[in-house]
Amino acid sequence: MRLRRAEVPLPVLPIDRAAHERVTAGLSGRGRRRATAGWDAFTKMEMPSERAENWRYVHPGILLEEFAIPESPGTPLPPRFPVPASAGAVNVDGRTITATSGAGVEVSGWSADTDPGEASAVTDRFEALHEAFAGDGVVVEVPRGSRVTEPVLIDLQAVTPGGAAMPRVRIVAGGSSEIAVIVHERSPDGVPLLVVPRFEIDAGDGARVRLTVIQEWGDATAAVARHHFIARRDSLVGLAEAGLGGRFSRLHLTVDLIGDGASAEIVGAYFGDDEQTLDYRYFLRHAARGTTSQMFLKGAVAGESRSVFSGLIRIEPEGQKTSAHQTNRNLVLSAGAEAHSVPNLEILADDVRCGHGSAVGPLDEEQRYYLMSRGLDRTRADRLQVKGFFEEALLRFPDRRLEPMLRGRVMEKYAGVER
Repeated sequence: MRLRRAEVPLPVLPIDRAAHERVTAGLSGRGRRRATAGWDAFTKMEMPSERAENWRYVHPGILLEEFAIPESPGTPLPPRFPVPASAGAVNVDGRTITATSGAGVEVSGWSADTDPGEASAVTDRFEALHEAFAGDGVVVEVPRGSRVTEPVLIDLQAVTPGGAAMPRVRIVAGGSSEIAVIVHERSPDGVPLLVVPRFEIDAGDGARVRLTVIQEWGDATAAVARHHFIARRDSLVGLAEAGLGGRFSRLHLTVDLIGDGASAEIVGAYFGDDEQTLDYRYFLRHAARGTTSQMFLKGAVAGESRSVFSGLIRIEPEGQKTSAHQTNRNLVLSAGAEAHSVPNLEILADDVRCGHGSAVGPLDEEQRYYLMSRGLDRTRADRLQVKGFFEEALLRFPDRRLEPMLRGRVMEKYAGVER
């Protein structure tokens, strides 16, 4: 869907070659090579459309000429962290303005110049845009054997009207370390914005890394996210994502389980209303022996909103003794809403246990009848169904202190449907 043009002047750097050269002027070496390769790819690619398999069922409707790169970060939103933190960072309009380390964890700014990794092969124009303009972000580093007891909190904001932000978060966990990171994504309502984030996790042997993302972008924000996790021998990577905001919000996740005994735990809860589009494309690759994965997402759509879940579990020939399961269930609460659920398995090994399941439908009539027979009116019966539907997902979020807030936000959105 098309986002309306900003009513205020755009930032001074439209997305063009001059802006790219100005933004990347301070980079050298690897950083400049990455940015140049990203810009070259960006200029050669067309905008994605639903004709492409990886964009099936959605059309982003994002006109890049309506956005520009802020020369400096805007005024941060007031602090609103949901739980205490051991360390953290605030990133505004793609630029890290504060970073605070804690016991057993170092939090610092990310730079394309100092990042040891090479640029990933880009598959669409948004990924190329990120590589071309990503010059700043947050790095969370946990040394071998360190166990961080409180989460690291990253406040990821977009605030400049008409701005395009390309923030990056990289989490590097040494062997046998343990860390939880919470990223709160937010922007003001009514302000057209484009955010193209990239999150990366590299979990060393025996490390345990859990990332929670609370997605509360404003109602005029378009977000196109790409995340990549690597799990080495006997490590665990986890993602828990609450998808609540944004006019268009897409998350493309790739998890590579490359070490024997590695595991992934993926959980999600999302609720679309009005004309929102919430788009999830998850790819889990089992490339080592004895790996495991659990993928569990629940969502609801109302109004004229749309959700898409496309999940693929691929078991490579070396992935013997793998156990992998994915589940996606959706409530359709309005006649004009749509939910698409497409789970897939690609199995190239012969000694595995895999399964998938999906469901799309309205509230259960039998449950409604049962609850009403116990004295509840229809409104309260339906509300109880919705609350119970999401409970199974919310209880899987790793930090139980987030449950009241997330439960409240879900039911707040459902209250809007009731009205």
